[in-house]
Amino acid sequence: MTDAVLGDLEPSAVRVRFPPSPTGMLTVGNIRSALFNWAFARHFGGTLVLRIEDTDTSRNTEEGYRYTYDALRWLGLNWDEGPEAGGDFGPYLQSERMDIYADVVAKLMAAGKAYHCYCSQEELDQRREEARTAGQHSGYDGHCRNLSPEQVQAYVDEGRRPVVRLRMPDRPIVFDDLVRGEITFLPENLGDYVLVRANGYPLYPLVNPVDDALMEITHILRGEDLLPSTPRQIALYEALAEIGVGSGRTPRFGHLPMVMGEGNKRLSKRDKGSGLTEYVERGFLPEGLLNYLALLGWSIAEDRDVFTMAEMVEAFDIRKVNSNAARFDPKKCEAINAAHMRLLPQEEFAQRMIPFLATAGVLAEQPSEEQLAVLRAAVPLVQERMNTLSESDEMLGFLFVDEDAFRVDPDAAAKVLTGDAHAVLDAAAKALADLGDTEWATEAIEAALRASLIDGLGLKPKNAFGPVRVAISGRRISPPLFESLELLGREKSLHRLERARRTT
Repeated sequence: MTDAVLGDLEPSAVRVRFPPSPTGMLTVGNIRSALFNWAFARHFGGTLVLRIEDTDTSRNTEEGYRYTYDALRWLGLNWDEGPEAGGDFGPYLQSERMDIYADVVAKLMAAGKAYHCYCSQEELDQRREEARTAGQHSGYDGHCRNLSPEQVQAYVDEGRRPVVRLRMPDRPIVFDDLVRGEITFLPENLGDYVLVRANGYPLYPLVNPVDDALMEITHILRGEDLLPSTPRQIALYEALAEIGVGSGRTPRFGHLPMVMGEGNKRLSKRDKGSGLTEYVERGFLPEGLLNYLALLGWSIAEDRDVFTMAEMVEAFDIRKVNSNAARFDPKKCEAINAAHMRLLPQEEFAQRMIPFLATAGVLAEQPSEEQLAVLRAAVPLVQERMNTLSESDEMLGFLFVDEDAFRVDPDAAAKVLTGDAHAVLDAAAKALADLGDTEWATEAIEAALRASLIDGLGLKPKNAFGPVRVAISGRRISPPLFESLELLGREKSLHRLERARRTT
């Protein structure tokens, strides 16, 4: 009995691929595809191949290659074969496989599976328009399928340079999509398509199936936007099998749902929130971002949104991917990330905050033991309040910034350090000054301020503690006030209260 997903394959024989181009940033759609391929391979104990689509040399950059590798490693989506990993099916850069493609095309031509097409663009356009006018299919009409030697010579004498087209079968192409079920494409809608341009340059519809065949890829999980090309690729896989290229096995396809952005439009790489770099800079956790992207078409359970990648690998079933388009929700993405931040051990949370505090210039990349002690003590105060690591400076920067560089946010000052704020700060400074260094602790600080500001001045907590919070943190929102004062220390706290009092 064969498995619905594996067929007669052993699980460990599963081979999937992720084929990005080194032309720019990875988008959330790219990452979702990489994640599903990675989870699929890991679930079965199979192999994930990283293959770089770099045949468009005019758009490739050295930075693009490096970015791709670094981005996947930052995400934790490590590959088993490919650049920097090696493997038995290389090279894994398509730009280094041009001789392979030329050899395969020659074999297809010799076997009659492909042929030269000499039609000019003007002729193609004219015949397509005539077909549309007649209500017929406007794809390629097979004009050059069976040219006589004399016709070929006539075109050659005219100086025409032919493209190479695949001879499509005159029958329906039917396949069982792992996400969408059985799909049928009728032959009248599948014209012979171009494999090689007139300048000899191989195209995507050739190089990807050839690489899949030679690299023995068993399953292809990719976006639904590529679904229209699938029957053509299946026809090429079959032709390759007939001429002895590859394993002879046609890969199984699973077309993943489209990722939609605002206005129910496909999320474009030009849209805000679509590129990985933004999430790295904002301090998303890789595991948080991946968790959310997994939800764009798949779920681990109806009543559960937060899970680890190990749990995803164990539970992943491509047959349970929803075929409907998935909408990217930035707020939910941030909420899932926040949930993963809560799950981090406190020491790890502190370590992940350091680069962001260092980037803000308030902490050294290698903090002192004294600074680390303060940071560790502050983590329990903020871990439940933060959504991304880029909030580190906003929440804790005031604890580390040099006094001469400390500034009160102008908006906070305008809204809080007005009216009775001077009297509040004056009373707070006097109450706290009565505490010695040995008494400077959260409980004593709270008792002193409550006695002075609430009991003494008769203020409500918001009006009593708001000015003190802004004076010592520079912001209207901070970690708990009394704990913050203890961590900041007596000398700095009194200095900031005095400075705020003088300017109020």
